[in-house]
Amino acid sequence: MSRALHCRNLILAFLFAFTFIGCGGDANRNPPPAPNTTDESAQNSSPAAPELTADGKQRVAVVFSGGHETNPIDHGRPVALIGPALGVTPETFREAFSDVRPSPGGAPPSRERAMSNKETLMKVLAPHGITNEQLDTVSNYYRYNPSRGEMWPTRPAKAVAIVENGVVTSFEITDGGAGYSSPPSVTVPGVANAALEVQLSFGKQLDQNGSVTAINVENR
Repeated sequence: MSRALHCRNLILAFLFAFTFIGCGGDANRNPPPAPNTTDESAQNSSPAAPELTADGKQRVAVVFSGGHETNPIDHGRPVALIGPALGVTPETFREAFSDVRPSPGGAPPSRERAMSNKETLMKVLAPHGITNEQLDTVSNYYRYNPSRGEMWPTRPAKAVAIVENGVVTSFEITDGGAGYSSPPSVTVPGVANAALEVQLSFGKQLDQNGSVTAINVENR
């Protein structure tokens, strides 16, 4: 291996380790929204007046909030997004990460530890067809520092509720958004709370990973 290629691999391994190992911050605290991240609630704090359809139904803009929770066992890492982005389940990624050795106190790892941690991950992930390049791409995309109030890349979802006689009958998703690691809360302004189920989809396309695909009105 040439000296230049060896140095490149060391740098990539260091960046990777800092991304996945150091992004968690407080081990049992979900990350807060970033100050520069669009807040869906604030964005829709003054919703537009409902539109009327030809048959007299109302089209009301939906308000989304939250949807960026992480599992405490993942130490702040959005594994619900990382796994599918790599083409594996969150459980498979957790298995791969279980033998990784973070640096004490959250400090950046040494080059040796960074290389060792990446090799540990690839032992589990490589059999699933994941390459070093894919791992680097995903790790860089979801890199964030919760202690600075940062958030991984997100895009707010947009939807319209169809309301008939004061009751929500269905929803239309106009933009599924991206980056939701958990189902967001949904509010329909001017309509009494209904039991709603938000469905998310996950996949390798990063700008669509963690998007809202459906909002269902649950029957009681």
